Amino acid sequence: MGQFMKAVQYQQVGAGPAVVEVPKPEPGPGQVLLRVTAAGMCHSDLEIMSWSGDQSPFEPPFTLGHEGIGTVAELGPGVRGVREGQSVAVYGPWGCGVCRNCAQGRENHCTRVEELDIRPPGLGRPGAMAEYLLVDDVRHLVPLDGLDPVQAAPLTDAGLTPHHAVKRSLPKLVGGSTAVVIGVGGLGHLAVQILRATTGARVIALDVADEKLELAQEVGAHEVVHSDGSAPARIRELTGGLGADVVLDFVGTAPTVQLAAQSVAIAGDITIVGIGGAPLPVGFGLLPYEVSVAAPYWGTRSELIEVLDLARSGALRAHVEAFSLDEAPEVYERLHAGKITGRAVVVP
Repeated sequence: MGQFMKAVQYQQVGAGPAVVEVPKPEPGPGQVLLRVTAAGMCHSDLEIMSWSGDQSPFEPPFTLGHEGIGTVAELGPGVRGVREGQSVAVYGPWGCGVCRNCAQGRENHCTRVEELDIRPPGLGRPGAMAEYLLVDDVRHLVPLDGLDPVQAAPLTDAGLTPHHAVKRSLPKLVGGSTAVVIGVGGLGHLAVQILRATTGARVIALDVADEKLELAQEVGAHEVVHSDGSAPARIRELTGGLGADVVLDFVGTAPTVQLAAQSVAIAGDITIVGIGGAPLPVGFGLLPYEVSVAAPYWGTRSELIEVLDLARSGALRAHVEAFSLDEAPEVYERLHAGKITGRAVVVP
């Protein structure tokens, strides 16, 4: 008889997450079984659990958790490159590994995920919010090399996603430039630190909550502005009337994309990272001249290595609260209510 393990699952459309017992997976050829040491909790999990059946590309039940850290417990036949007992981070946006984008490490841009029905762990296939996680290929593992697992878990998405978004705009983020960060949550508080560590930009952080603005100042924002109707005028004032060279929107709702449009400078970048799904009309006269708008997805494998290196150097530190697997359903409710500052991490 096979062994069982605890897992936090999204079991049916419209239901909240539940702690259940599921069979412990066994690694097949080329696969690696991790004993999970930390799993980050993300707002996108809440988004997925709010979708109706016809909206969702993911078929429940599945174990949640797309920010995973673990130690190598078992190697499937033929696996090389990691050893048992090694502490590793899991790269989340799995691809086919062989298309042109995957060959460049851009598995987040894999062109064959739909055709081959490839899903990231925790987003349609069993994720990290369990005692064990099965990883399909050793290429999706990055050695932690001394990083604390609880600290490192959010870096695999909440760190990687803003790092990828910032890198798109690096040529504009020179000395004397301004970057605006809208939403200082799990991703936003790391974006502020990434901007400070990798660019010469002056960082202005916006949020509706005072405690999040305090966190933004604590992690290095030069200015904080309450996110309301007066924010665009305040940003213009702080930039001598020019506006921001780069606006990173970590919310993506109608008010925030409008705020981005009203705050950006001529030839600036608007990057909508948040999954609020609000459209931003682009066309002549709708935005300042030559503004570029993008909605990126996650980041590349090499960028995850860079993020972990930034953390190892001390330039990047996630503000985390740790919880047990059994507490996870209640913590999701707190996250939904906006009661988590930084990132919640589940420790099996």
